[in-house]
Formats: sequence, structure tokens, C-alpha cells
Amino acid sequence: MSIEHVNPPGLARPSGFSHATVASGRVVFLAGQTALDAGGSIVGESVVEQFEQALSNLLTALQAAGGDSAHLASLTIYIVDMDDYRAHAREIGEVWRRLVGTVYPAMAGVGVSRLWDSDALVEVQGFAVLPAEYA
Repeated sequence: MSIEHVNPPGLARPSGFSHATVASGRVVFLAGQTALDAGGSIVGESVVEQFEQALSNLLTALQAAGGDSAHLASLTIYIVDMDDYRAHAREIGEVWRRLVGTVYPAMAGVGVSRLWDSDALVEVQGFAVLPAEYA
């Protein structure tokens, strides 16, 4: 498996994402995860708390598929209140670094009017690339 993060000098320096990711190996598609606990209830009052739970859920699914955070190739974050998310970007970044580290896949943040779970403030969805020998 190889994942190469591509950040061309002709584009603005990325902060918290990579402009492109080139990967080869076994692809794992990760369903959108909100801040649901094992009982199916949204946990966390703030966007930071919900981001941590949602990202933890996504990483749990990835681990169950045989991968880990180093295998993340792309991540989309769906955000109900973009201003609130941006206001807490530093804290969200701290959660990312604690759970994932300092490598960032290709990422996008998308503002939405609401999510499937009406109490959810954020949802993360992505895909990972595992080494072929993980088959």
C-alpha cells in the first residue's frame, strides 16, 4: 500500500488537509458517522465533542475493516453550523491530532442545513486504502 499526499506549490499551502492523495491497494469505503453512541443516541453538546465521537466512530469502522488512521485517503466533513465549526477549528484540530496524528488526507468541509440525525452537528465520511496483503 502506498499513499502519497500531493500539495503542489502552485496552490495555497494546505492547513489540515492535503490537496490530493494518490493511493494504491485495497479500498475501504467508510459510511458517514455522526456522534452516535453504541445505543444509537447522539452524544456531546458541542461541535468539538460531536466531532470527536464521529471521528472515533469512523476510526472504529476502519479498524474493524483491518485498517488504521494511516490508511485514510479522503475524508468529507458535513457541518450544520460552519461558523461554529470554524470558531472551534483549533480544538477540532487538537482532536484530529490526538486521534489520527499529523498526516492529513484529502479533505473537504461541506455546509449542510441538517443531517439525518436531527441532533447531529457534524458527520464524517471517507475512504481508506489498505495494503493489498490485507485482503
